[in-house]
Amino acid sequence: MMGEKKKVIIIPCSGIGKAIASVGREAAYEVIENLKPDMSDTVCLSLLVMGDERARNLVRENPVITIDGCPKDCARKNVELSGGKGTVHLRAIDALKDHKDLKPKSVIDIGEEGKKLAQILSEEVAQKVDELLK
Repeated sequence: MMGEKKKVIIIPCSGIGKAIASVGREAAYEVIENLKPDMSDTVCLSLLVMGDERARNLVRENPVITIDGCPKDCARKNVELSGGKGTVHLRAIDALKDHKDLKPKSVIDIGEEGKKLAQILSEEVAQKVDELLK
């Protein structure tokens, strides 16, 4: 095998204390663990914030999808500051706007509605993974 196959790096926001950020994280892990395990991976956003060289290299050398919880776009901004290119940017709050009936319950337990919302978002992320690796 010649070189390691590229993967899409999916980085959800940290969104501490925000239920919608928990939806984004749940969606990211659904893609990485179940929908596209051989095509995607993640790196902790805090590693990028701290300037971890391995994390920075991952976002520089691979396509990236960021999933932010709110309009502050911390994940997107930190990927860009780390030299990431070819970033697809999604917001979990946009999924909620499109599905107002699926409100997450809390940060710790997003509940059934939050899980349904995360599933919808994960399907969108999985589609973006396919597009980026074409």
